Amino acid sequence: MDHYARDPYGGGEPLSDVCHRELLARLAAFPGAFSVLAYRGDVAVGLSNCFMGFSTFVCKPLVNIHDVVVTEAARGLGVCTRMMEQVAEVARARGCCKITLEVLEKNHPARAAYRKCGFKPYALDEEYGKAEFWQRYL
Repeated sequence: MDHYARDPYGGGEPLSDVCHRELLARLAAFPGAFSVLAYRGDVAVGLSNCFMGFSTFVCKPLVNIHDVVVTEAARGLGVCTRMMEQVAEVARARGCCKITLEVLEKNHPARAAYRKCGFKPYALDEEYGKAEFWQRYL
């Protein structure tokens, strides 16, 4: 995660000391959370952190991919595609209707990788525009 956090698309700052100390345990304890790790030999080259959610429109569970990390050295090697397929396998096994994720509009490499995996922006009705992901810090 620190690799991603330090990347300009991840905010360009290292993870806090609290995250370094507590993230793994807190993530492991969080209901509905799961992670997919990618290795090249015995070196970790990819990570996807996912959370279960629920679609009220379909009345079925869904998976939200919250973090996708691929190390610079492994980019372009299909790591993201393989992780997304593993997430899809877990989602199917759990009876999910869809997988969601967020991506910055100018993160063109990630957008291309996600499109290759079948993701796209969505709109309930094109007349009303595409959905946006918003946030409010507490």
